Amino acid sequence: MLSTLAILIALVSALLMLAVLIQNPKGGGIDPTFGGQAQQLFGAARSTDFIEKATWVLAGTLFILCVVAALSVGTGGPATGAEIPLQSQQ
Repeated sequence: MLSTLAILIALVSALLMLAVLIQNPKGGGIDPTFGGQAQQLFGAARSTDFIEKATWVLAGTLFILCVVAALSVGTGGPATGAEIPLQSQQ
């Protein structure tokens, strides 16, 4: 199960990197000279873009997969003392 989660996390991470690199820069600086508000004259800041939605979905999926993987691994310590072999005194 953990190997399946690791493969899914790697796949979603690669898709998320691709989605972030495909997006157009939207600016957001203070001064239009540095690429800020000049790009938003004719509604260029559309939040309904498919790539932006895909980015949010992939980020949420990656978060959930990482939480599930962390919960499935556990704390790493023994659950009970029965797994620890006792040393016999001679």
